[in-house]
Amino acid sequence: MSACTFSIPINGTPEDVLNKAKNLMQSQGGTFEGDTSSGNFQVSVFGSTITGSYTVVGQEMSIIIEDKPFLIPCSTIEGFLRNQLAKG
Repeated sequence: MSACTFSIPINGTPEDVLNKAKNLMQSQGGTFEGDTSSGNFQVSVFGSTITGSYTVVGQEMSIIIEDKPFLIPCSTIEGFLRNQLAKG
């Protein structure tokens, strides 16, 4: 069972949003692999790992967080990603 599932609207091109996501994960020492249709990522936060995957359909990115620290709520992860990926 997945820990979190949510969708983020894509403003601009999928390539731009995926580049932001890749840069965000890599800047935190994580990994991001995939293309404009699907992929996966992993990043360490407070000594614990967040792993997930994504799919892109039209102008929407669906994200599944498969593993996360117990103390970090799904809403915090979703809010952070929405904020970071919406930046210009």
